[in-house]
Amino acid sequence: MTGVEACQDRCEQLFLAGGNAAVRRAAQEGLDEFGPQADLFCWLALGHAAEDDDDHDDYAERAFRAGLSLDSSHLGLLAGYAELCLRADSFEYPGRAARAVTLSQRLKELAPESAEAQQLAAAERWSRRGYWDDIRMKAAAGAVAERDTEAQARALAQDLAHGSDASVRDADLIDRDTAVRAATLAALSGPWNAPTRLLGRHRTTAWSVCFVLCFATNTLLRQTGLVNSFSVWGWVWLVPLLLVDRRFAAVRRQAEARHIARLEAVLAERR
Repeated sequence: MTGVEACQDRCEQLFLAGGNAAVRRAAQEGLDEFGPQADLFCWLALGHAAEDDDDHDDYAERAFRAGLSLDSSHLGLLAGYAELCLRADSFEYPGRAARAVTLSQRLKELAPESAEAQQLAAAERWSRRGYWDDIRMKAAAGAVAERDTEAQARALAQDLAHGSDASVRDADLIDRDTAVRAATLAALSGPWNAPTRLLGRHRTTAWSVCFVLCFATNTLLRQTGLVNSFSVWGWVWLVPLLLVDRRFAAVRRQAEARHIARLEAVLAERR
């Protein structure tokens, strides 16, 4: 494996792990060491584009253009750039949005049956989504987050029940799931966190009970004449559950960040 190929492999592993900043660092290091390379410009661009931010989109476009100036038939660059253009707001970035058609046609002419062409076709279908599609996507994302919290809480309960504190802490943190599990154990064990663990394990039931309590409290406040309409005090039951969700989400983010840092360090040692 050449130095450039090793750098590409490093970028790929970091990208799959969700380490966008680490991907950019690895790609830039490769460009500094090996000079302009279309593949490395592709990884640099993808590392920026994945952030879904206006400033990063600008950097991504520059990297895509730089890569295509070296290899105008690079499938990854064409597909990635086309996806970036499909995502662009046609009012704020009319030129970028318009370039999606040209890039898509070029890719389909070069390799209509390629994985990149199929990926772009999926992105084109996504760009044509409607209002109700957006609502369904948000609902699906919320359901995934709910399952993640409950799964994390159940795994924590199992670790505490089986006394697996040491085994999880000493596990190979290159594995993302193991890293999240170890971080959860470190952050949420102990008697003070028992209510958090309980609500996390029974999140769906807790939310249902919470909404019933909120409705009952608001009804009681109106019937007693304390308020004339729904009051913020009636929704106070939501606070503990929102805090639990934020706590588990924060543990996941911290664990993922440590996992990516650990993976980046290990890959750097292999160079």
